[in-house]
Amino acid sequence: MDSSVTFGRVTVALPNLSEPGFYLSNVSTLDSTRGLVQDFQYADADLRELDLADASLITGRVTGLRADRVRLDEVRLDSVEFDTCDLANARIADARFSRVVFRNCKVMGARLTGVTLDNVLFESCKLDYSTFEQVRATGPLAFSKCVLNEATFRGCDLGRAVVDACGLRLTEFGRGKYQDLDLRGNDLRSVRGTANLSKVIIGRAQQGELAEALVAELDVTFADTLDDRR
Repeated sequence: MDSSVTFGRVTVALPNLSEPGFYLSNVSTLDSTRGLVQDFQYADADLRELDLADASLITGRVTGLRADRVRLDEVRLDSVEFDTCDLANARIADARFSRVVFRNCKVMGARLTGVTLDNVLFESCKLDYSTFEQVRATGPLAFSKCVLNEATFRGCDLGRAVVDACGLRLTEFGRGKYQDLDLRGNDLRSVRGTANLSKVIIGRAQQGELAEALVAELDVTFADTLDDRR
């Protein structure tokens, strides 16, 4: 039976790794000479470097992974869960993620470039200072209870995404496609790039928050704060 989770109008299909009779084999590495690791479980590794290129990880669970340096180049992830992993400063380029969950992970300072996301969930993750560039949500994408402080979205297509109960202090939305991006349930007072957020979904109570963010970006001067120069 497929599992899923719904946030507002967005339903994310999740990997189902607990189906009765389904078995994941323990592996000692995510690298393979065949470029494919499937039906796997990889746990509690402490690595200096995780460097995968033109590889596929299909149907598996990664838990407790810590890597000082992460590079994923043209990597395909399909039905994979990452739980309590430290992937800070990761560099991920031209990858494709489908039915992938990052839960309780640190992905701070990461850079995702040209990544395609389809049914992907970031839950309770730290994504501060990360950069998402030319990232496309071709299917449902959700950030739930994440910290995205000072993260940057640039040239992204997030029309099928939802950001739910996340920290967005100084989060920057550069030029991109954001129509129908669901931003309900977040404090928007300090986001940047408000002029680019055309046709997003917000709650009525957030109108004032967006206005406050816009005023801060324009660096206007309020008349009642001017010095009396008479």
